[in-house]
Amino acid sequence: MTGGAGGIGSAVAEALRADYDVVTTDLAGADVRLDVTDPQSVADAFAEAGDIDVLVNAAGWDELHPFMETGEEFWDRVIEINFKGCLRTTKAVLPGMIERGFGRIVNIASDAGRVGSSGESVYAGAKGAVIAFGKTIAREVATKGVTVNAVCPGPTRTPMLEGMAGEDERGAKLMAALERAVPMKRLGEPADVAAAVAFLASEEAAFITGQTLSVSGGLSMA
Repeated sequence: MTGGAGGIGSAVAEALRADYDVVTTDLAGADVRLDVTDPQSVADAFAEAGDIDVLVNAAGWDELHPFMETGEEFWDRVIEINFKGCLRTTKAVLPGMIERGFGRIVNIASDAGRVGSSGESVYAGAKGAVIAFGKTIAREVATKGVTVNAVCPGPTRTPMLEGMAGEDERGAKLMAALERAVPMKRLGEPADVAAAVAFLASEEAAFITGQTLSVSGGLSMA
């Protein structure tokens, strides 16, 4: 799995260890070093990992900026990490999954990609692309024993969210506002997302593909 050293990624890895031998990848702090923006790094990491039955794309990055304050360099970084990284890893694992007649791909997208999010225009666009891409691949491999689904966290208490909010009074107010906006009146925890991923990676979910599951405490509803 990618992003395995992050808040959500590490929780997903722990949840999957009950049923799978898990290999985590990340820039640091994981089993295998992987930079999803570098095609050679992807090729090397997946060659080292060996046969992959379940791919979880959890690598992600963002900063809060109004769209008109962003530019090409920022756009490229967001798209490379959040969308093109997913393209690269999916292309790396699909041939083996198809050959073996079994595979599970679970992409960690975001509710920002479903309903939009102020200050996250490029991230929302990239995550929306992840959702649409996953649906298309799900159709292409539906007869091959491979499923592709997306999990969309709402506001989740992770180092990335806390870093985006900041440690000042403004950041505290943002976190409190997010909690108030969620019908369940709390932020999500990485374990909440991990449980959804573990289900979609399981044999029980064999007839579920091309789906987008929000884990948001009811903040967004299909």
